[in-house]
Formats: sequence, C-alpha cells, structure tokens
Amino acid sequence: MENNNKDSRRKFLDKGLKLGIATAIGSIGLSKIVSALNAQTKDSGDKMELMTTDGSLIEVDSSEVVEMIDNKPEHIKYNVREGIPNRKFVMVIDLAKCKNALKCQSSCNKNHFITGDNPWLKVHKMQEDEDTAPYWMPTTCMHCDHPACVTVCPVGATFKRKDGLVLIDNERCIGCRFCMAACPYSTRVFNWSEPDQGEITMAMDMHMEHQEFYNPEYAGLPSVKGTVDKCDFCPHLIKENELPHCVTACPNGVFYFGDKYEDTVTNGDETFRLSKLLKDKDGYRLMEGLGTKPSVYYLPPVNRLVDFEKGLDNFSEFKSDKKPE
Repeated sequence: MENNNKDSRRKFLDKGLKLGIATAIGSIGLSKIVSALNAQTKDSGDKMELMTTDGSLIEVDSSEVVEMIDNKPEHIKYNVREGIPNRKFVMVIDLAKCKNALKCQSSCNKNHFITGDNPWLKVHKMQEDEDTAPYWMPTTCMHCDHPACVTVCPVGATFKRKDGLVLIDNERCIGCRFCMAACPYSTRVFNWSEPDQGEITMAMDMHMEHQEFYNPEYAGLPSVKGTVDKCDFCPHLIKENELPHCVTACPNGVFYFGDKYEDTVTNGDETFRLSKLLKDKDGYRLMEGLGTKPSVYYLPPVNRLVDFEKGLDNFSEFKSDKKPE
C-alpha cells in the first residue's frame, strides 16, 4: 500500500503540473508561440493543435511546444507564500510509541540549523494523575486552520498558506511577540540573544549562497536575535514530495505525515487512511474547544499500566485525603 500511495502522490503532483502547463500555454498568446516556434530547428513530425487566448487554433510541432514550456518556468513558478494548491498537510503523533529517543528533535535542530536552546520540537513528560502511567508527548506547531498568531501579527510576518502550513517570514518579523501571546499551544520560541551556532551558522551561510533570494521556507535560518521561530513542517521537503525530518528520523514510527484531502498518512514504513486511523485509535486534537482546528492529531497512549475502567472502579479508594499505609 505504501508504494501505491507514493505513486498516487506523484501522479497527483504530475497532474497539477500538467494543469499548470496548460494554463501557461493559454496565457502566452499567439505571437509568443509563433516566435518560439520560429526559433526551433528540429521537427519531430508529430503535430498538435493549440488554442490561443483570442480563440484562434494553430498547429505546432509537439517537440517545440515542450521546449518552449521548459524555457518559461515563470509561468508555473512555485509561490512560497501561497503553498501547494489542492493540498492539506496534516500530522498524526502516536503517543503510545514515543520513548523519548529525541531523534526527532536532534534531526530538526540539525537540518534547520538551530541550536538546542530553542528547539522547535519538544518532548514533554505527561501524567494525568499520580496513580496513572506517565507517557511522552512530542509537541510541534499545530499549523491551525484558524491560527490566532496570523490574526494578531501586525506586519504579516506570520502567514498561513493554502496547503495548511503556517510560516514565519523572519525578514518581516519585528519581535513584538504578539503571536507568542496569541498561540494557545506555546510552541513558538523567541531569540532573546544572538544564537551561538558556531559551525551551524557557517554551514547555513554556505547553504544560503545557493539561494537566489530570501525564501520564507527557511524562516529563522539561521536564527536571528529579536525574532520568533517555530516548527514549519519542512516545506522545502514536502514541496519535493518528501517527509519532514522528524518523521524520517524517529526510530519508533511515532510521527505520521500526509495529505488530508488524500486521506492518507505515512511514517515511511506504515501507511494508513487518516480517517480510519483516527476513528480506530480515538484520535484527537489539542484544545478542540478553542476552534483553532489544528492540523496535528494525537493518538492516545493506549499501553498504560492502569486500565481506564479499573481506575473508575477503584475511584472510591482515592477519595479520602488519608494516604494509604
């Protein structure tokens, strides 16, 4: 099923690319098409008809049309602030599997060029009661459908994309921290001082030399004093149809990532229908009552030392303030 899912995802992306190409052809106009064809010298003999924006039909050689499109990437250019159309990225975290290996955190730090002082991914020890079993709970940015952080940002530094990702443009961030105050999940971090990243910063400088312009996908890289950072779901990877770093680094398969519209999530080894997984495992989202609609779902830690039903049956034993001998 995993291989079929990967093929399906690639086909979906290819379909979107073809639609973009078709739109590009329609927007070029007759004069540019003719000009491009005149510049070609090879003829494959395979003819095809195209309709221009004014409704005229022209017959062109198919090889020349492909060459023309390849030379016009601006017509299908990826817009980082808009995201990937017709996608809705989600994450599922299985609390029953987490053993606090912290491979997710170290991989996130390394690949986002951040230090352990302000990690974007944190793992907390959780325990509802002293008489219940503890468990580990990874937390990331929730990438909410209705993010309060975006609403309060006065300069548009925090923005939400059509594919569900909430990102930060650190060139716009003024450090007001309104977003941190508005976020009910406390997943954002603030750089109070100049991060001491050493070789990490040097590696990042070399990496950015290959970037033609500042890209909000790499917001916070390297971290800048007086700005806010947070988890970004690795948009530079999912743009290439790859899984985020935390997903691939986890040795226990805790993190699942996928597309809600496709109703599919995977951790690289296992692939599930999102709706069925959430239904079968009683999946939930944090603070549902706030109406933020997070894109991160949790599966409860089912392998507990004390069953929930047993706890209810013996609840009367713990009503007294007197400690048992």
